[in-house]
Amino acid sequence: MRILIVGAGIVGTATAYELARDGHEVSVLEQAASAAEQASFASAGLLAPALLIPWATPTAEGAWARRAGGRPAAMRLVPGAGLAGRGWRWRWRRAARTAQAAARLQALAALGQASLERTRDITQALDADIEASRGTLVLLRNPAELQLLQPVRAVLEGAGVALQEVDAATARLIEPGLASDVPLAGALHAPDGASANCRLFAQLLRQAAQELGARFHFHTRVQALARDGAGVQVAGRQEPVRADAVVLCSGLASAGLLRPLGLRLPLAPVHGYSITVPVRDEMHAPQGSVIDPQHRITITRQGQRVRVSGGAELGHARGAHDEATLRTLYLALSGWFPGGALASSPQVQVWRGARPTLPDGAPVLGAGPMPGLWLNIGHGASGWAQACGSASAIADLIGGRAPALDLSPFAPARF
Repeated sequence: MRILIVGAGIVGTATAYELARDGHEVSVLEQAASAAEQASFASAGLLAPALLIPWATPTAEGAWARRAGGRPAAMRLVPGAGLAGRGWRWRWRRAARTAQAAARLQALAALGQASLERTRDITQALDADIEASRGTLVLLRNPAELQLLQPVRAVLEGAGVALQEVDAATARLIEPGLASDVPLAGALHAPDGASANCRLFAQLLRQAAQELGARFHFHTRVQALARDGAGVQVAGRQEPVRADAVVLCSGLASAGLLRPLGLRLPLAPVHGYSITVPVRDEMHAPQGSVIDPQHRITITRQGQRVRVSGGAELGHARGAHDEATLRTLYLALSGWFPGGALASSPQVQVWRGARPTLPDGAPVLGAGPMPGLWLNIGHGASGWAQACGSASAIADLIGGRAPALDLSPFAPARF
């Protein structure tokens, strides 16, 4: 089959790889200059456990926001959010209390596990170094914080994820660089947790897909989806580009492309921040991944760099960075791992990016509103953690195979 993929972020490149591997004639259309230039550029890097990624789901957001007293752990409205942003945030909070919330968490846990396994299989097959690290610690300042994680913890353990409660001394054995003077009641340890460089993996997938025959067309903006069958209207071309199938992986642009076809998806740009710094001292730097759930911050090791990520903003803020959020990230890095990273280095990278998010925290996977159109969008903060599993499922659907996962919780008809 001749297949067009719209978007070359981590989800689009993973989809291109899977479809090219199946023998299809694949073309990827991307408006940026390269793969993984937008939401996938400097993501947190946390792969697993997917449900513990900050802002992955709305389940615990209300409780943590109340405990944090409105500090940067809460989802903030910034200039540009307007009434639509307020309404979306209300839907996000309400989603945690719906009858479907428990089943959705189970489906997301299964997707996260399947995606982790597929990511590791691909990495091994490509013999690739993606700056991966193993193990995830969720740091707990007091025992009450563990109770806030119980709903997610129960679902993860039900999905086969190994989680261990450890005391403060054991947590510091797992991560020797953790500060000794910061209050720590204990931690939740996921030995099989993982992090890696999302953008690096996307670039490797692009190369692997190209070797299988896929073609990538950059600086190519899709203006519309063809109403009369599979195909797209590309800016600067008079005639639509036709194909046997189109897979939409274009993040925030997807909502505008789908609206004329009668599908209105409430995709919102939830902006987050990351700061990436060089390692200063191996013994004082993080060895794996660390999550500070109170401030919804992750600290991940990526080769000889450390990345600290957090923040959730609705609205464009005119492109300006929020200094309070950045200050919180710097303080978290120096507070938890003093001396481990060169925060004053000229190589420090500060990034603010939009994560295309749906109000229930789950992606849309499956058939679109016209024949030949397939959807793989709306992964939010979990794009990296869900990319390979989602791509594999879409490839199965297009190839006429039954996906290993139940995709009904991710159907577009739920909106």
